[in-house]
Amino acid sequence: MIKRLNASRRALTGALIVALPVLAQAQTAAPSAPPPQPATREAQALPSLAPLVESVKGAVVNVDVQAKASGFGQGDNPFFDRFFGGGEGGRGQRREQIRQGSGSGFIIDAKGLVLTNNHVVEGAVAIRVRLDDGRSFDAEVVGTDPLTDVALIRLKGKVENLLTVKLGDSDALRVGDWVVAIGNPFGLASSVSSGILSARARDIHSGPYDDFLQTDAAINPGNSGGPLFNLKGEVVGINTAIVGGGTGIGFAVPSNLVKALMPQLEKDGAVTRAWLGIGIQDLTQDLAKAMQLPVNEGAIVSQVNDNSPAGKAGMKADDVIVAIDGQKVGSGGQLTRTVALKKPGTTSTLDVFRDGKRQALKVQLGTRPDREGVSARQRRGGEETEQSSKARVGVSLSNVDPRIVERTGLRSEQGALVTDVLPGSPAERAELAPGMVVVEVDRKPVRNAEELAKIIRKAPAGSTLLLRVEVPGSGRYLRALHIP
Repeated sequence: MIKRLNASRRALTGALIVALPVLAQAQTAAPSAPPPQPATREAQALPSLAPLVESVKGAVVNVDVQAKASGFGQGDNPFFDRFFGGGEGGRGQRREQIRQGSGSGFIIDAKGLVLTNNHVVEGAVAIRVRLDDGRSFDAEVVGTDPLTDVALIRLKGKVENLLTVKLGDSDALRVGDWVVAIGNPFGLASSVSSGILSARARDIHSGPYDDFLQTDAAINPGNSGGPLFNLKGEVVGINTAIVGGGTGIGFAVPSNLVKALMPQLEKDGAVTRAWLGIGIQDLTQDLAKAMQLPVNEGAIVSQVNDNSPAGKAGMKADDVIVAIDGQKVGSGGQLTRTVALKKPGTTSTLDVFRDGKRQALKVQLGTRPDREGVSARQRRGGEETEQSSKARVGVSLSNVDPRIVERTGLRSEQGALVTDVLPGSPAERAELAPGMVVVEVDRKPVRNAEELAKIIRKAPAGSTLLLRVEVPGSGRYLRALHIP
C-alpha cells in the first residue's frame, strides 16, 4: 500500500508539472501578458526538512518507565488507543506486578523539565530519560493532569548543556499545514515522520476536555508524549492517541492547552479547574429556529445544579450561553473547556439568550468537583512514586493509619509503615519486616512514607542508614540498612 501511495503521489506531481506549461501557454495568448519563466525542477521541489529536524531532535527524549501494572493508561474507549510502547515485566515477578514501557517526551527548560503524556508516567515507580546525545538521567514526576493526558517531569542529578524546544501557537495552525512528529516508535529512537494537520478540535471521547489536533503524520506505539512540530520548529502538540486499527489518523494535545496548564503543573503538581455547575447541550440550527433565536451557535443550559455557582447567579434551564467574558461560545464543549481554564473564585460575565432576549449574567466560578477520582489516583500515584525504594532496597512503605495506632498501641502516630519486604533484599538483610514502623533515620524523626522513600532514593550507594523501628506490642529497635 505504501508503494502504491508513493506512486500515486509521483503521478500527481507529474500531472502538475505537465499542466503548468499548458496553463502558461494559454495565458501567453493575451498580447499584454509577459512571457512566462520556464518551470524548473528546483523551483517545484519541496524543501528538505533536514535543517528543521537537526535543530530540534536533540530536545526529544526517550522515557523508560517501570510502573504498576494498572498504570499504563488503559482506558475503556474501544475506538482509540493510547500508544505507550512496552509490555509485561519479567515473569516470575508476580509480587511486584511491575510493567516496563517506553514513551517519548521533549525538553522545554534547560533546568531539565520534560513534557510527556500522563499515561506514560502514571503509576511509575522509576523513570529513566535517555537523550539523543547518549546521556541518561533518572527523573521524577513534577505534575500530572489525567483529564488532558499531560505530565511534567524533571531530570535529576547534574543537568547541563540541554537542548530545548518551545511551545508554539496551536491556534495559528491551519488544516493542511505541514507538521513533523519525532519520537521513539517501537524503541526506534529519534524517528521522524511528516504529514499535515488533518483536522482541529477533535472530540475522541477520552475525557471532558477533548480538543485534539488530528494529523496523518505517522505515529506508532512509543511515540506517546513526543512532540508534533510546525515548520518553525515549535511544538504545536503532544502526540497522544491513535485510532485503534487505523493508519494515518493520530491525535495530539494542542500546545496552547498545554501552555495554559503548565503554571499549575509546575507549581502545584495538579490542575484545579473552575466550574459553573450546569448541564449543557449544543445549540443546533433546528433548535435555534424552534427557540426563535437570532443565533445558530451556543450552549443550551439543560439543567442547573442546586447550590451551584450558576444557580446562585440566577441561571435557568433553557438559557442559551453565546459568550463568556466576551469570547464567543460555539458549542457546549467549547464552553466547558473555556470555563475549565479559568481560576476558581473569579467572576465571569456570561452572555445568554432567555426567552429570545439577550442579557448578561455575572457568575462567581466555583471549583470543579473531582467526579473522576483524579485526586485520589494522583495521591496513590504519588505514593507509588515515592515507594520506588522497593526497587532499590526491597521495601514497600505506606503512611501510618490512625486506626492502626489505636489497634496496635503504637507510641507514635508518625512514621513509615513497612508493608512488604522482598526476599533476599537489603531490607530483609536489615531484618525489616511487614508491620514495623520506621520512626527515625540517622537519629532524625521520619514523619511519613514519602519522607523515608526520599531519603533512601538520595542515599549514596554503599552507605548505611541507621533506622529506628517500632514493633507493635514489643518496643523500639535499631536496624542498619545497607544501600546498594
